[in-house]
Amino acid sequence: MNQTPANPPRPPQVLAFAASDPSSGAGVQADLLTLASLGCHPLTAITAITVQDTVGVQSVHPVAAELLEQQARTILEDMPVAAFKIGVLGSVENVLTVAEIVSDYPETPLVFDPVLASGRGDELSGEEIISAICEMLLPQTTIITPNAPEARRLAESDEDENEPALDVCAQRLIDMGVQYVLITGTHENTPEVINTLYGPDGIIRHDRWERLPGSYHGSGCTLASAIAGCLAGGASVEDAVRDAQDYTWQTLKNGFRGGMGQLIPDRFFWAREDENGDDGESKKPDGN
Repeated sequence: MNQTPANPPRPPQVLAFAASDPSSGAGVQADLLTLASLGCHPLTAITAITVQDTVGVQSVHPVAAELLEQQARTILEDMPVAAFKIGVLGSVENVLTVAEIVSDYPETPLVFDPVLASGRGDELSGEEIISAICEMLLPQTTIITPNAPEARRLAESDEDENEPALDVCAQRLIDMGVQYVLITGTHENTPEVINTLYGPDGIIRHDRWERLPGSYHGSGCTLASAIAGCLAGGASVEDAVRDAQDYTWQTLKNGFRGGMGQLIPDRFFWAREDENGDDGESKKPDGN
């Protein structure tokens, strides 16, 4: 009979700062499901309580900054963290609190999903929050994962007469201090979804994905959490981005209709491949 080792290996631990979503389609619940699916042990600091379903967000109730800090500091004093993942923060005070906390861990990778609106378009981050993010969080961010509208909103300038190109937006975000920018093409009018990774010297890779029918609740949360999980496991940024996209595409391909609104990504699709008759082969990104 096999005996359990005295000190079994510890999975990579990732701390997610995010809002609670009762539908578990997005928010901290999506982070938990994604990180666990990828073999990580997820830790959480709740930034806000939301009232929402798969159709849309009804209300957002930020957690007090003091309580948010207590959650994170208590965990960080007890458990080593291999990566941070940040989603909705809910208030300017929470942005400043999280920025102060992560500044004590400059060597820990930080993945930031700047959720500015829900999939339906419900506002989740106002201009004051965006300003605080740009000033306090972006200079500490390893990789940010905006969709095209989010990238433009974060990088827009009063001097812009027209909508800035995405390459320009990426460079502006890097100038603000972000190390890498992954702009997703989910909201663009293209036959394929084209995601582009930028670094200090410009474009690192394009990845093209089949555009799946339907609308998904929590796809951005899934992608950012998957990148954080891969980084926590020791992958390079480029490898983490590639593998996280592959995983996320599979969750969307196997998405299910949990309610009357958007589809929910199936973060544990691999656990159901045999019963669905799937051969288990992943679709690989077309990178260049």
